[in-house]
Amino acid sequence: MKFMKLGSKPDSFQTDGNDVRIVGTELATDITIHVGEVKFHLHKFPLLSKSGRIQKLLASPTDSATDIHLNDVPGGATSFEICAKFCYGTVVTLNPHNVISTRCAAEYLEMHESVEKSNLVYKIDVFLSSSVFRSWKDSIIALQTMKTLKSWCEDLKLVARCMECIASKASVDVSKVEWSYTYNRKKLVPSVVPKDWWVEDLTEIELDHFKQIIDAIKTKARVSYQVIGEAVKTYTYKRVPGLSKISVIQGDAKVKTLVDTVTWLLPSEKGSVSCSFLLKLLRAACMLRCAEACKKELGKRIGRQLEEASVNDLLIPTIDGEVTIYDIDMVLNIVEEFLMQDNGGIKEMERPGMNFCNTKGTVAKLVDGYLAEVAKDRNTPLSKFLYLAEMIPNESRPIHDGLYRAVDMYLKEHPNISKGEKKKLCSLLDCRRLSPDACAHAVQNERLPLRLVVQVLFHEQSRTSASASVSAGSTRADNSSVVTSYGSSRSAATTTTTEDDSWDGSAPSVEDGEKRHTTNGDGGDLISG
Repeated sequence: MKFMKLGSKPDSFQTDGNDVRIVGTELATDITIHVGEVKFHLHKFPLLSKSGRIQKLLASPTDSATDIHLNDVPGGATSFEICAKFCYGTVVTLNPHNVISTRCAAEYLEMHESVEKSNLVYKIDVFLSSSVFRSWKDSIIALQTMKTLKSWCEDLKLVARCMECIASKASVDVSKVEWSYTYNRKKLVPSVVPKDWWVEDLTEIELDHFKQIIDAIKTKARVSYQVIGEAVKTYTYKRVPGLSKISVIQGDAKVKTLVDTVTWLLPSEKGSVSCSFLLKLLRAACMLRCAEACKKELGKRIGRQLEEASVNDLLIPTIDGEVTIYDIDMVLNIVEEFLMQDNGGIKEMERPGMNFCNTKGTVAKLVDGYLAEVAKDRNTPLSKFLYLAEMIPNESRPIHDGLYRAVDMYLKEHPNISKGEKKKLCSLLDCRRLSPDACAHAVQNERLPLRLVVQVLFHEQSRTSASASVSAGSTRADNSSVVTSYGSSRSAATTTTTEDDSWDGSAPSVEDGEKRHTTNGDGGDLISG
């Protein structure tokens, strides 16, 4: 930490109780200055020699010549005392913790060069430029002290100067970083400075200052969007450790401001932060009732990297007054945003080993898993369930095991839906895209319409016959094993509800005959008529 000593005389200021300061000299004091609750018994001459404000006050006939009240000194009595000691030539030490408040107090007291050469304002400005604002950690300390003197610091351009120093240092090539910094994460190579070396130090800064620094770093365009995204994420988690917990954030105006601010602060590039983090932000934005524009922006970002999400990430609770447990409309908007990428809406560079066709398959499984969860809510409207299921393109769902599980769960939790509604629901399924395990489960399932069960049996017989021509004995043994493992609730054997719930829908690769059928419609003919 840098510091500067001013003056050479011993400290003659004495304390008489907590609220009185007296200069201990042979000469009697001839002026009392009140700063808040503290009285300073001083001498006029040292003050008049360096403070333009004191000169004006003592020259005014409306003020007492011996009793002056200065209740609005920036930094209060502590900063005023440093200025007063400077006037006496007493030794004072300036450092990043007190230099900003002292600079503001000196400005208030008009301790300029026009009053006396090498006055306090000049000396502090030299110290700031040559020392404090050249140091990474000192600049951050100084910036933190500005939050209680915001208007003064902004008028004196101290905030702008300090933040420019921080942004410039954060933007330098890592090979040129020679100063100390805070970095608690594990370094891959101890001797190498990590690209995000500056991220943790900025978590101590107030939100408005953090925003301005990140904006300045973006403008310089020398830091990657991944590192900037990491900075925003780290700052958010440091400020709100329980970001996705209702008990922590609900009704908190400061958290609401933070969520809105960091949403717009994130780099525009896909992948600047994880999809999981974006979904946590969205969950918080919903619980805090943030502006629709904020939630819409997060939805767009999530849609562009939806393949990274998990089912639990998508289970965003509804706010008070809603009927359903989870916000299905929000997920509908996210999936719609994802699908826009295939319609010329957004074209991004694909990640190595990934293409959009593979991504759509991943999202199809994600949506099917989400449908299985929301199906457990008896207030989930069939219309929304159907709409979300049908949003996924036919070719993106070559296997219907996950969709079958979701449909079966909806039938289980909504036993009173009409025959027509059940027909619409089951029309989502194409038995030719069910794995052998799923088919074996379906033929036992008393919740399914009989016509669909017949279609499943017919398909299984066709598949068995085709396989028999290659390896009849092996195929018969495999099928016998599958059927035996499930039993049949439609025969004398019984199938418990536990077995229905525990079926995990894991399936082998779809057969060639099934792949050819994927382009022949959505399977609605299975229960038609």
